[in-house]
Parts: sequence; C-alpha cells; structure tokens
Amino acid sequence: MVGSKRVFIKIILNGFKIILQLINVVTILVLLAVHFVIKERTFWSSLFFYALPLPVIAFIVLMLSIVLTKKWRRYNLIIASLLLLVWLGRSFKLHIPDDIQEKHLEVVFWNTARRNTFETALNERADIPDVMVLVEYGKENIDELKIRYPKYYFYRSDRELFIFSKTPLYIESDKTSKFNTSVINFKTAGINFYAVDATGSPDVPKAWGLTYINQSIKESKNTIVLGDFNTPYESIYLKQLKKNFNHAFSKKGNGFKETWFYNLPLLCLDYIWVSKDLKILKAEKIFSTNSDHSMLQTVVKR
Repeated sequence: MVGSKRVFIKIILNGFKIILQLINVVTILVLLAVHFVIKERTFWSSLFFYALPLPVIAFIVLMLSIVLTKKWRRYNLIIASLLLLVWLGRSFKLHIPDDIQEKHLEVVFWNTARRNTFETALNERADIPDVMVLVEYGKENIDELKIRYPKYYFYRSDRELFIFSKTPLYIESDKTSKFNTSVINFKTAGINFYAVDATGSPDVPKAWGLTYINQSIKESKNTIVLGDFNTPYESIYLKQLKKNFNHAFSKKGNGFKETWFYNLPLLCLDYIWVSKDLKILKAEKIFSTNSDHSMLQTVVKR
C-alpha cells in the first residue's frame, strides 16, 4: 500500500515536471516569435513587442529556470545568455568621433517630460547647440525667451514641440494627425528638418502614428529627422527611415543606444536620423535625472 502510494506521488510529480517544461518551452517560443518575427503585425502582438525588450525576455527566461530540473535549467541559462549577447551586439556601440570644428552643425533632441524648460535643457550641456528640438515641452513663455535671447530664433507648436535655432528659422509645415502624432517640417542652417512626436497612447496602434510620420517625410537629401518615435529600433515601421537615413547613434555613438528609461537601456524611443549625403561626425547620449528620456546630440558636417 505504501509502495503504491509512493508510485502514485512519483507519477504526479513527473507529470507536474512535464507540465512545467511544456509551459517553459511554449512561453519562450512565444516570446521569441513576438520579438523576432511577429513584432507589431497585430495590435495585441505590438503591446507585447513594446513591453518585452530583449533584456526583459532574458530575465523571464532566467526566472522560468528556477522551477525547472537541473537539465532544463541549463538550457534556459544558455538561451538567456544568447539573448543577452544578441542584445549587446545590437545595442552597444563603440566609435571614434571625428574632429569637430566651429563650422559643423550641432543638433540636440530631448523629451523634457513636461517638467523642464529651455534653460534646463541648456544646463544639461556645456554649450549652446546650433539647433535644439524639445518635445513634451511645458508652458514656458516663448516671448520671454525671445527677450532673454534676442540673437536666436524660437518656435513653439500647439502640440508641445519646441524648436530653437541660432540661425533664421523657417516653418514649412506644422501638422498633427487626428490621433495626436505631430510632424513639423522646418528649415534652418541650410538643412531641411522634420521634428517628430509620435503618440504614446497604448490604445492607438503604433502603425497609425508611424505611417503618418513616414508619409509626412517628403525629403531624403540634406535632411535630418529627429524626435520621440515611441517605438523601438527593431520596429518594422522604421524600415523606410533606415533605408533613406543613417541612425546617428548607431553610426557615431558610444554606449547603449537605448534612450529610455532613466538611463536603463530598455528601449530606444528617441532618434536623430541623418540623410546619407550628410556626414555624421559625432553622436552622444546625455543622461539626465530631469527626464525619463536621455538627451541626444549629433554633430554633422554639411
């Protein structure tokens, strides 16, 4: 009787182990499929794709190994290690910057998280850039800025986008989609710019905002596109930009390219894209505790 009881318990335990192993395998396959294959092809897969960057997936794989046998735990550790290596290969950049001269164009972008001013942005840096674009910009009075900085040029849209330039600023268009993705086309310093702020609302499919952005970008020569795209670098909706432009940080940056969250390298949401006829001399990511987004700086040879 005791022996049969032990056999029964052993069968139950073995069955439980098999169930855990199946859950482990299915979970890993689904996570990998969403990240590498399915991505944002459906609204629901997009939610998982944005919420589960590779470091998070690797962490989940490690946590699953806790409830597995020693043999299966080894497989999970190998998978997690490979995922981290892939992530490091894609995210960590190392470059030698070129010599910077006064004539070169310095461009800065920052999501100010609605609690910072133009002067806060200036204080994050050692000098005043040639062009600066801020999104989620607060209610700072732009007329007062014009009085304090009479030699410079400013523009503030109704949708919390702010533009600063040392040279005359010409606004070609300022458009916002019905789902609150904004694109400003402006010219300054002899360069064509597109300033972008994609909607971050979770109930609006990313495809709508990013398709609107792609359709709004008419020029791909002598052009810089910069902004908060609210989508990771691996997004299928960034293919058009990758085809026509160089991602500044990938070309000349050092460190992790991810710009969010509070300098933890989780997601790359903010970008400076430079047309391929312009030479990128330097790219830098500047960490700040004043915003959950890092500041981006790029120096371009015109």
